[in-house]
Amino acid sequence: MIDIRNKTDIQYFVDGFYGDIRADNLIGPIFASRISEDDWPQHLDKMYRFWNTILFGSSEYRGNPFSHHIGLGIDSVHFDRWITLFHKNIELYFKGDKADEAKERAVKMRLLFESKLEYIKANNTIRPIL
Repeated sequence: MIDIRNKTDIQYFVDGFYGDIRADNLIGPIFASRISEDDWPQHLDKMYRFWNTILFGSSEYRGNPFSHHIGLGIDSVHFDRWITLFHKNIELYFKGDKADEAKERAVKMRLLFESKLEYIKANNTIRPIL
């Protein structure tokens, strides 16, 4: 098994990951409610750029990924599934320092997003824009 080396490798695990998400009974409908069938290629491209920036410092991605998660009604059960599917796709194809880094960064994102969403729910301080 090889490590994640470049954007082509990122495309490989992102495609597998989102294929699993779209087929998943728990989180698939959440994604379907926000991403139409026609918009998936654009979303996948954004995720390639996002992970290329995260793992290789490419500066391709600009945006606020957290804002897209406000108002989805997601909680720890949904994040657990997201992490499970993400790790599964990394481990299926890759092994090495970058693969481990991708899994660690996904866990950190989960913790940050989940913490922020819980704060918003508990304090009712931020209303979703969408």
